[in-house]
Amino acid sequence: MSYDIFSDSSCDLSDDIIKENNIHQVYFYISFDDNKYMKEKIEIDTIDYYKKIINENLFPKTSMPNVQDYIDAFTPTIKAGKDVICVCISKQLSGSYQSAMAAKDILLESYPNNKIEIIESGMCTVEQGLLIMEIVRMRDADIDFEQTVQNIRRILPTGRIFFTVDNLEYLKKGGRIGNVAYFAAAAMGLKPLIIMKEGEIFSGGIARGKKKALKKIQENGLRHFKKTGEDPNDYSFIIGKGLELDEAVDLSKQVKDTFKLTYDIPVWQIGSTVCTHTGPYPLGFGFVKKYDSKI
Repeated sequence: MSYDIFSDSSCDLSDDIIKENNIHQVYFYISFDDNKYMKEKIEIDTIDYYKKIINENLFPKTSMPNVQDYIDAFTPTIKAGKDVICVCISKQLSGSYQSAMAAKDILLESYPNNKIEIIESGMCTVEQGLLIMEIVRMRDADIDFEQTVQNIRRILPTGRIFFTVDNLEYLKKGGRIGNVAYFAAAAMGLKPLIIMKEGEIFSGGIARGKKKALKKIQENGLRHFKKTGEDPNDYSFIIGKGLELDEAVDLSKQVKDTFKLTYDIPVWQIGSTVCTHTGPYPLGFGFVKKYDSKI
């Protein structure tokens, strides 16, 4: 194993997955008062965070990992003579990628023989987590550094997230919808359908009520595969959830049937960084193409 795998914490992989697969994380920060910033998952538990914003009606802020965070994370690997592959959230959503790139430049001045590849994923949350797991599969298959990076670059455009949220207030606070759209949608009980692709967030329409919203996001996904002509079984799928486990488990079964998948779809917890901008009840699915499928 000639390289270590890193990601900023927006990938929303569980602690068990991180530990079992020897993945390194660089953490985002959360603040409830603009003064004290806490590392997500380290200084505040994800579920406790969800409950806090609900019970106290809070709208926290996030801060990206800084350059020193990345230097501190990469240095032990570099000193051990190994290389670095680091995946960061879409640069449309955060400056995490720029922090990692600055850390790379600083470290290579002292360790010019090492390789540090910073990947701007164009993704976030569980979709980014799927990409990390594809890199783990490549590492465990003894695919070398250069070929792994090439495979990652081929995978990146294939990722998608289709999801909805329960509370429009967080999207309004984050500037994702305007006041007029917010008040109209809230008054009519409408749920926004959201698509993330190639680093940006797009509207996938609206639906009246959660059940119809979940049906429509699956229809949006089906249109994607109809357009590309690809087999969904060449992709890894994942369900991302907020606090509603039962709904997420049910959606997992629906998506498996809708896309005629031959495997069960795991359910992962959406973390604090993304929750800050979606609210506590995001729910949807994401996918990326498997590295060993024909692209």
